[in-house]
Amino acid sequence: MDRLPVTLSSFGFKYGLPTTATLVWDVRFLPNPFWLEEMRSLTGLDRRVADYALQQPAGPEFLRLVRPLLVFLVEQNLAAGRKEFWLAIGCTGGQHRSVAVVEALRQDLLALPVELTIVHRDIARSGDLQAPGAMDGRRS
Repeated sequence: MDRLPVTLSSFGFKYGLPTTATLVWDVRFLPNPFWLEEMRSLTGLDRRVADYALQQPAGPEFLRLVRPLLVFLVEQNLAAGRKEFWLAIGCTGGQHRSVAVVEALRQDLLALPVELTIVHRDIARSGDLQAPGAMDGRRS
C-alpha cells in the first residue's frame, strides 16, 4: 500500500462521538467564535471564523505541535499496513473551531502519501448557520 486512506473530520461533541474514528482530538480549548454575534451564523469555512479561532496564541501553537504528529501517524499507519486512518476533531457544535482546524490541516495531509477525505459531519446542524461550500457527505 503506497497511499493511506485518511478521513479527516470535524464534529460536535453535543451530537456524540464519531464511533468509527481511529483518533479523536478535542479543540474546545480554542476561542469560540459562537460567542461573537457577528460570527455565530458563520462556520469554520469562513476566513474570519478560522482566523479568530486559530490566530490567538493557542491556535498556532496547537497546529505547530500536531503537524509533526500527523506525519508520524501517517508513516506509522502505512508501515503497519493499516487499511485506513480516521482523525476526528471535535468542538462543541462542530461548526466553528473543529471545522477551522480540519481545514488548516487539510494542506498538510495532502502533502503526505494519503488518499484524503474531508467530512464536516455537523456543520449544518444549526438552522442559523450559513455554510457556503459545506458538504453533508465526503469530499476530498
